[in-house]
Amino acid sequence: MNYLEILGTIVGVIYLILEYRASIYLWIAGIVMPAIYIFVYYEAGLYADFGINIYYLLAAVYGLVVWKLGRTKNADKEIEKPITHVPGKVYAPLALVFAIAWLGIAYVLANYTNSDVVWLDSFTTALSVVGMWLLAHKYVEQWLSWIAVDIVSAGLYVYKELYFTSVLYAVYAIIAIFGYLKWKQMMKEY
Repeated sequence: MNYLEILGTIVGVIYLILEYRASIYLWIAGIVMPAIYIFVYYEAGLYADFGINIYYLLAAVYGLVVWKLGRTKNADKEIEKPITHVPGKVYAPLALVFAIAWLGIAYVLANYTNSDVVWLDSFTTALSVVGMWLLAHKYVEQWLSWIAVDIVSAGLYVYKELYFTSVLYAVYAIIAIFGYLKWKQMMKEY
């Protein structure tokens, strides 16, 4: 499994670079990376992370479609889907989805798996569901959810002895801060 973890880490770095640049090609890496991590997380007993990677595969396809359809033509130039803020009316439903997902995933992990990290595994998984949806709609606040997910995940992966993945998520956390600032700057350019 170590080779798969290393490959997943490499693809993850590529994904992050493309996300940082707001490149539509991030969705291609977003299909490959979860396909690899499905095996890594299952073997490590991180069942919620295993499950979220199935969601990531589907979300990558959805994100690609949303970003493609969000393009517009201005004169003879194609304009990318713009980065925007989350509309205020979306916060309450997102909080509800997060809470239901966190509690539901924790319940499943506690009652149907041998997970020894029920609450942290379910927390990162539930917040990742929200983060991927925010990314698919190109909302700048998606970075804030990833900062939280990445910090918690880095610690969780050290505990589970997935050291390459832990380093990847620590790097993700740092770059997510810069990604947030970069996307805020890019918003001004639209």
